[in-house]
Amino acid sequence: MCSGNFARCLGITLMPLSIVCVLCNILLFFPGGKSVESEHITEQVWYFGGILGSGVLMIFPALVFLGLKNNDCCGCCGNESCGRRFAMLSSILFAAVGVLGAGYSVIVSAVAINSGPKCLFYTNDYLANNTVQSLCLEPDKVVSWHLGLFSVLLVMGLIQMVLCAVQVVNGLLGALCGDCCGCCGEPLSSLKSQRYLSWHYNER
Repeated sequence: MCSGNFARCLGITLMPLSIVCVLCNILLFFPGGKSVESEHITEQVWYFGGILGSGVLMIFPALVFLGLKNNDCCGCCGNESCGRRFAMLSSILFAAVGVLGAGYSVIVSAVAINSGPKCLFYTNDYLANNTVQSLCLEPDKVVSWHLGLFSVLLVMGLIQMVLCAVQVVNGLLGALCGDCCGCCGEPLSSLKSQRYLSWHYNER
């Protein structure tokens, strides 16, 4: 598979993951599916790990990956493939941004899962009591809501980190070895055939 085609597949995969992360972060502002006062919302929700880290910062790499296949590389310093090589090299920087964004979301989610949700419970000894999360009175079902959504953010963030890390390798290979497609996305075999036919015709 061409490195440009592979990057496009990664971009297509990252887009829905980003949307899911944004939606999860928004839902976390409504513990248990209910609207509550801002001071009753878990602190880590306000760090916007899903919206900023796995959402906004992930959209830019995804769009870049999607556009690599259609990159116009004709006539670059007399070398048809150097434009595409440069595009693949630049994609590594955006992939690195994606890794950082997803990593931020993973860290925030892990801290939130470890800390637990804000809720009304029987005892104030929250950290010392391992069963205290089962004692939450309000909001209703806040524990499963909190753990479920932050777990999704954690898993989605890890997947995004892996995909962006894969694009770092793919971009490096594409920059060093070139794409298997030639100028303006035409396959190299097609270009060679056209050149051969043109040369053969001129010889006649």
